[in-house]
Amino acid sequence: MPMARIGTSDLDVFPLALGGNVFGWTADEAQSFAVLDAYAAAGGNFVDTADGYSAWAPGNSGGESETLIGKWLASRGNRDAIVVATKVSSHPQFKGLRAANIRAAAEASLRRLGTDHIDLYYTHFDDPQVPVEEILGALDALVREGKVRHIAASNISPERLSASLAASEREGLPSYVALQQLYNLVERTEYEGAMAEVVASHGLSSVPYYALASGFLTGKYRAGVTVDSPRAGGAGKYLATERGQRVLAALDEVAQAHDAEVPTVALAWLAAQPTVAAPIASARTVEQLPALLAVADLKLTAEELDQLTAASA
Repeated sequence: MPMARIGTSDLDVFPLALGGNVFGWTADEAQSFAVLDAYAAAGGNFVDTADGYSAWAPGNSGGESETLIGKWLASRGNRDAIVVATKVSSHPQFKGLRAANIRAAAEASLRRLGTDHIDLYYTHFDDPQVPVEEILGALDALVREGKVRHIAASNISPERLSASLAASEREGLPSYVALQQLYNLVERTEYEGAMAEVVASHGLSSVPYYALASGFLTGKYRAGVTVDSPRAGGAGKYLATERGQRVLAALDEVAQAHDAEVPTVALAWLAAQPTVAAPIASARTVEQLPALLAVADLKLTAEELDQLTAASA
């Protein structure tokens, strides 16, 4: 199975990260375990979550996804085979990136995950009020204690990312090895340009979220079709645009040429972009997984990549 290296780290991961945002939200424990089992059975080893997942759901308080993943790891005895990525700053009880909060949040995540270390620890949302040196110092302490293997950033500006990387080099602190950000065929402007240049010039990897644009790039959202999904509203905004229609038409054409499914093609375009190591996509049922996993085997031609890029311009 082809693997992707995360930046300058020693983490080799399956070219699709399994998003854990649905675990404990739209997927209960049995469904979550089934999806995780199927992903691992196919060679998947990269699970992405956050301490705040899924505090937004009625009855939840945050940490539900980490707790389910921790139960699964313990029940399957496969902790060393899985690269676990989680994030700090979005749990209702652990907001922000002050050093004391990072410490407390990390300890809580470790307890929920039932593990003594986090493989990839992201700052989930930047906290511009906190100096980058304070953030990195707190993360450095966790790395030195063996509680975190590598650090990464998410939802951060190019300027703050550059400042963080410069501070790491200047102060001899751990450096971010990856960036997680919004990026897909219909959401390109946030990443392409200044941010991508920072990532490339410092040898980071991109691990994009919303890789399927809230489900729009699965192709199941079409004019006149009603889809019963919590994400239907987010996907619908793309369907209403001429650009969205162009992208769907191009995806349909390329998918037909490969006898592939539309989401596989959308993920393959993303995986082929410079600096991208592994897009993130979630599945609440086992039936949704094959189209996602197939990205590992689908290689688009240069002409097909250009066709999709032009349709999404």
